[in-house]
Amino acid sequence: MKDLVSTNFHFSPEQDVYRGKVRDVYRVNDILIMIVSDRISAFDVVLPRGIQYKGQVLNLIAEKFLDATADIVPNWKLGVPHPSVMVGRYAEPFKVEMVVRGYLTGHAWREYKAGKRSICGEAMPDGMIENQKFARPIITPTTKASVGHDEDISREEIVNQGLVSEADYAQLEDYTLRLFARGTEIAAQKDLILVDTKYEFGKIGNEIVLIDEIHTPDSSRYFYLEGYEQRQATGLAQKQLSKEFVREWLMENGFQGKDGQQVPEMSDAFVQSVTDRYIELYESITGEKFNKISLENVAADIDATVKQFLK
Repeated sequence: MKDLVSTNFHFSPEQDVYRGKVRDVYRVNDILIMIVSDRISAFDVVLPRGIQYKGQVLNLIAEKFLDATADIVPNWKLGVPHPSVMVGRYAEPFKVEMVVRGYLTGHAWREYKAGKRSICGEAMPDGMIENQKFARPIITPTTKASVGHDEDISREEIVNQGLVSEADYAQLEDYTLRLFARGTEIAAQKDLILVDTKYEFGKIGNEIVLIDEIHTPDSSRYFYLEGYEQRQATGLAQKQLSKEFVREWLMENGFQGKDGQQVPEMSDAFVQSVTDRYIELYESITGEKFNKISLENVAADIDATVKQFLK
């Protein structure tokens, strides 16, 4: 199976390279070339097999939502020369990720089920059930770990530790809620519910800009709108489009990213099912058919198109 799991490009003699869990970022002066690979991570661990077309799905969805929210907050994007590549301006990133939750699910539900009634300083009322909608969206930030696990953190801790100034954090909160409202509105038009998501921001000079991806299945969770109320009323699991099903499969097979645990073997059939789910989300959220480009010479294609773009 062809996929894009590693890169080794030479776009410029002056380039620096940062390799993250799923993205390889090449910096040339104040320009970033982000290659969105087909690697997949869960529980902060990169899994041993790539997922065909995953990088393209993430990148193209991010492009659409960056364009659809540019009136709310400026962003880093300059262009998309290849379906797996985004080129943009370098911004000094804030050391926190802005997680916003509209529903009690995923990590928040696991904390709630364990008896906690507060997350990142946000109260969660008694008597809630899994996947129930919050009275209002809550912001539950995390630290931005370069290695290991991100950790929950409150607004007060962020400001007190000097991670973000009080004025900047107030602006991040405002942008986060407005972006989530726009994403919720767009999802509803496609009969989806934007359940939760995360945003990353940086600064170019004194200007706060939105960076990285937005409203993708790696950064967000979606439920199908149709049947949501009935499933809640009858105690059925929600039908969702997100990476959560990968986490659930790993947990069912004894893996949660803890020390000493082995990643279960990923069969061809499972890998193909993950590809299918990513493409399904792309088509659901954009309302467009996903165009599978050839992966036969994907590295050479990226190299040529990026160098042409940089000219």
